[in-house]
Amino acid sequence: MIERAFWLAWSQIPGVGATLLRRLEKHFGNLATAWGATGSELVEVEGFGPQTAELIVVERQKLNPDRLLQDHEQQNPQFWTPADPEYPRLLLEIPDPPPLLYYQGRVDLAENQGLTPLVAIVGTRDPSDYGKRWTRRIASTLAQNGFTIVSGLADGIDTEAHRSCLEAGGRTLAVMGTGVDMVYPWSNRFLYQQVIEHGLVLSEYPAGTQPDRGHFPRRNRIIAGFSRATLVMEAPKKSGALITARLANDYGRDIYALPGSLDNPKAIGCLRLLNQGAHVILSEAELLEMLGALPQLYLVPPPQQTSLPLNLEPTLEKVLLTLADLSQDENAIQFDRIVQHSELPASAVSSALLQLELLGLVAQLPGMRYRKQ
Repeated sequence: MIERAFWLAWSQIPGVGATLLRRLEKHFGNLATAWGATGSELVEVEGFGPQTAELIVVERQKLNPDRLLQDHEQQNPQFWTPADPEYPRLLLEIPDPPPLLYYQGRVDLAENQGLTPLVAIVGTRDPSDYGKRWTRRIASTLAQNGFTIVSGLADGIDTEAHRSCLEAGGRTLAVMGTGVDMVYPWSNRFLYQQVIEHGLVLSEYPAGTQPDRGHFPRRNRIIAGFSRATLVMEAPKKSGALITARLANDYGRDIYALPGSLDNPKAIGCLRLLNQGAHVILSEAELLEMLGALPQLYLVPPPQQTSLPLNLEPTLEKVLLTLADLSQDENAIQFDRIVQHSELPASAVSSALLQLELLGLVAQLPGMRYRKQ
């Protein structure tokens, strides 16, 4: 509860966003300790210059974290911070997880823990009949096979994905660019209510937050971060769905795209994703087969091993060996040190650590630290 109050308090400091908050936590070990840091100590954190540190020292004096939390919970009774055990574990893998994640609806902790596979379906607000039809087919199939669908409740592809999932009896999560109590667009007010009744609405913005153009690209990182794979059904060359796909790629998540016609401007974004290496969606059955190759999150962890397990992929083996070498000197290893010593991209290390954790070979500790099991 103490750390929860400081996540809230720090989020109220001007100029301190999600990325800087994560750096603060990693540098000081927790945000409660960071709250008492001097200006000279703050400038030691990457991204904090003298002016930013001076502003923080001044702004902190105006806030009482405990009282702030009590007041905030009056208007926003349901939210998680990275300090809460219920906070979605996959979001903790991205470099800028939301400091506060508000929710409304029916919580399924298996989703938060990564035990239920979540798949994002995104695309244009003005899809063709082809895009709508295949979105309905894919969303229904995934829902019937135990996947939870994540999207943004926007017009077009998002609407088709949420609605088809619900009609198939599945669960769906809507990530909003407004407060969770605000319906946007208004035309989706009935769908919004259905999502709350059978799924969950999420946002990093507090109650009463109105639509803002800057909010929607930011919320795309939550859609990408929460999901183990992102499906782009139809997107022109300039589309928010392509932002979601780029972020998913940065996070080491799989990207799938529905092929379309060169004569259809709304399909150009998907064709470019395919040209860049995205998986092609050729049928419902083939998509299910490919998604089935993702690491199974419900596997029982294997017994503790004294040597490396057989048949690990090269990237997983290298990350596990790196962690084993570093663990000879200390018990818990910071994520940045693993990246540095493995000489692999951060996205590849993040993905490998998640898979190794699911296999029971690695344990994640607070502050983006890892330990070999």
